[in-house]
Amino acid sequence: MRYVSTRGDQTERRFCEILLEGLAPDGGLYLPVAYPQVDTATLARWRGLAYADLAFEILSLYIDDIPAADLKALVARTYTPAVFGTEAIVPVRRLGDSGLLIEALSNGPTLAFKDMAMQLLGHLFEYELGRRGEQLNILGATSGDTGSAAEYAMRGKHGVRVFMLSPHGRMSAFQQAQMFSLQDANIHNIAVEGVFDDAQDIVKDVSNDLAFKRQYKIGTVNSINWARLLAQVVYYFAGYFQATSGRVQATPEQVSFTVPSGNFGNVCAGHVARMMGLPIKHLVVATNENDVLDEFFRTGTYRVRGSAETHETSSPSMDISKASNFERFVFDLVGRDGARTKALFGDAIAREGAFTVSPAEFSAIAGYGFQSGRSTHADRLATIRGTDERFGDLIDTHTADGVKVAAEHVEPGVPMIVLETALPAKFAETIREAVGREPGRPAGLDGIEALPKRFTVMKPDTAAVKAFIQAHCAD
Repeated sequence: MRYVSTRGDQTERRFCEILLEGLAPDGGLYLPVAYPQVDTATLARWRGLAYADLAFEILSLYIDDIPAADLKALVARTYTPAVFGTEAIVPVRRLGDSGLLIEALSNGPTLAFKDMAMQLLGHLFEYELGRRGEQLNILGATSGDTGSAAEYAMRGKHGVRVFMLSPHGRMSAFQQAQMFSLQDANIHNIAVEGVFDDAQDIVKDVSNDLAFKRQYKIGTVNSINWARLLAQVVYYFAGYFQATSGRVQATPEQVSFTVPSGNFGNVCAGHVARMMGLPIKHLVVATNENDVLDEFFRTGTYRVRGSAETHETSSPSMDISKASNFERFVFDLVGRDGARTKALFGDAIAREGAFTVSPAEFSAIAGYGFQSGRSTHADRLATIRGTDERFGDLIDTHTADGVKVAAEHVEPGVPMIVLETALPAKFAETIREAVGREPGRPAGLDGIEALPKRFTVMKPDTAAVKAFIQAHCAD
């Protein structure tokens, strides 16, 4: 399997090259030259596999420069009940008689779906760096969950340092504590005085400085890294098999997924699964008040917002107004035309802060199965309260956005799976507001907010972040 950039650079690269690289040299994102196809017979063969075995089968279609035995061992070490709490790894449950199912992706170490990919990424990085005898400085941006998942996956890993940027004061107390309480020498937290998009812009600026990137071996763990998105493809297949268990038909049954979305990485993995042949009827994008994605799917206009227009909400991991992974879908939408993609995401965004796809391109969106909807704080509270009272199922704020929007798109005879992206414990303030009690916490996490914290506050200044990296690479 080879990979090319969304912005026109047709130089084909192998998986382990792009694993450590992040953005392509031309500023684009990597995608495979073609999506491997999965037929009915393959789906039947994969049904019933343990999660780690399913992951190996899917990843093997995309990774041909790691020996199969090594890849199988890495995957087996990653997806275990000890790490994720259950044999199923991503168990699917029914939400009472609502017609919805919930796929639990948040049983990992940091209680968020990001663990599903980050745990694998940590093993992949350590393996490949060991093969090369090299080191890697990971630079990332987080609105809450990516940072802690990356840091827990990379802490103590040989040859890896992590520099994680987050918006100062805009995460929940629990999210901050998870990140800032880590005392590992290879973990560095930078709190940027701004919003998530300011932090993400710095990561992209550094990644686009090829000389600096190469000198300091800069890599990424954000969903711009193809390896992370690839790992997320697996749980769409796992969710599908559970939702259709016992109903094997000559023609595979279709399902739909609703995905709480900010940066578009999670739902983009669903797009990849659908392009591979997984029978997904609809991918429903659920946003919060930062509705740049919902606006696009309704109108065909993608309009980024500045810091002043980015709302601080009670589903903070989705407080994003520049969906960096969205470029991958648009690349497919415009017929994999790299020049057209560059004109939209490079030229038009830089010049006008927005673009509108052509009428023909907008009409083509339906063929990819996308729908969308929006949720507000009031919706969030009502959904959390309603699912708790009706079904005895307490969900977090982001999953509540998904449940609210999913209920608007349920179709008879088509299972609707909502991706549960975090546990309620991470957002206790809103849970208390909704149901009047504290959410339960897994053992060992009581009092995490009181632990000593280690972080550095900075202005949103790329030069300052570069200087910080330079100083700590000399440690």
